[in-house]
Amino acid sequence: MLHTPLQVVDVAHSPLITFLVGLLTVVALLVWLDLPAFIGLIVSAFTVGVVNTVFVEDFAPADAGSQVATAFGENMAGIGIPILMAAVIGKSMLESGAAQRIIRGFQNVLGKENSDVSLLGSSSFLAIPVFFDSVFYLIAPLARSMRARLGRDYTLFIVVVGAGAATAHVFVPPTPGPLAVASDLEADLGMTIALGLVTATPVLLVGLLYGRWINARLDIPLRDTMSTTTEELEEVANKSTRNLPGILESSAPVLLAVVLIATWTIVDGFQEAIPALATIEPVAVFLGDKNVALTIAAIAAAYTFMRQNDLSRNEWSEELTEALKSGGNIAAITAAGGAFGALLADSGIGDYLANGLEGIGIGLLVTAWLIAAIVRIAQGSATAAMLTAAGIMAPLTGQLQVHTAYLVMVIGAGANIFSWYNDSGFWLVKEIGGLTQGETLKTWTVLTTLISVSGLLISLVLSTLFPLA
Repeated sequence: MLHTPLQVVDVAHSPLITFLVGLLTVVALLVWLDLPAFIGLIVSAFTVGVVNTVFVEDFAPADAGSQVATAFGENMAGIGIPILMAAVIGKSMLESGAAQRIIRGFQNVLGKENSDVSLLGSSSFLAIPVFFDSVFYLIAPLARSMRARLGRDYTLFIVVVGAGAATAHVFVPPTPGPLAVASDLEADLGMTIALGLVTATPVLLVGLLYGRWINARLDIPLRDTMSTTTEELEEVANKSTRNLPGILESSAPVLLAVVLIATWTIVDGFQEAIPALATIEPVAVFLGDKNVALTIAAIAAAYTFMRQNDLSRNEWSEELTEALKSGGNIAAITAAGGAFGALLADSGIGDYLANGLEGIGIGLLVTAWLIAAIVRIAQGSATAAMLTAAGIMAPLTGQLQVHTAYLVMVIGAGANIFSWYNDSGFWLVKEIGGLTQGETLKTWTVLTTLISVSGLLISLVLSTLFPLA
């Protein structure tokens, strides 16, 4: 979510003060006092709001509460329906055996020893036309099902799913973030896509290697989450393939969501080149909306769940209600994390950090990466960090001695760094993956940092060898 900062009062380093207060508050509540994540994040957001009343012009005491509620609502509007439907999809695919059937299909093609590669490839491919969160909703249940099937390596599986989705999310248009940055910088889209793919490939390898490294040192158990117990997962994992749904039916929820969302992306992107696409635009806009697409996918998954488990309509309804309860908790935590980030953004921390870096005098590519990275750490949103950095760097593109697409790459890399408490994605990974806070920091936070740093280094090497200017 993009949140426009208000006018900040001219007090030296006031945004930095606000950020430090927010940081200390969230750590105190979530780590030291071990409060439930939703309560800790909301209280932290209120605290930042109170500090904003001191330093931010026109930020009244009443705004300290109302702005948190508004930001929470805006975040919920963006992720509420998708997360609830993802909960239905996850439970239905896991307990119907659909996720198991897909996993066995992958293993038949690639072999059990390459299960991590199949998950990495699937998540990265799906994330090109689909938002990160949608991909994680769809693929995380497969990681859980694969762990139940093999009895090991859950740390590896959850890392590679995150690596694939996060890498495509910041490097490869038509994913919205890099697409918007390319537009702001007037970078050629075809070249940006090509460089995005070239940059993403070694970054994915870094993610895979880290997943294997941390997996040997951190054994994350399979916990109950998304209203599905570990025992239920293991029971399905031991079923004979002939007692599972067919591969096409099993894949239908994922395929429906991806095809519907991708259809709108294609129609929107190629409408000028192919005017005939305008005739299907209204249908594509509706069906390609992530709320609608995931709802349709959820209905398909839920039908297979009912048929495969021979449930009565009352039993089916009760099972889906349990999934929705679980999804509601995840949605609330995720939106609260977004609200905390939005109140930090209101403090003006983005502009404060960006302006402080603008005149350092280092190379433009590294400067752009630093701006995006520090804004991301401060306010949480990767998309907001990308657009902030793009807006600052756009007037300077004439000074570049390499292709502008490289600037898109380093901005995307910087905006992916160090996902932590103020990033809604952190809570999404934690809750859907069934991880503790510590496990999420050791896996997801470190992973996003490795993607960021390796993306910068790869871009610097490529731009030196092949400036393309």
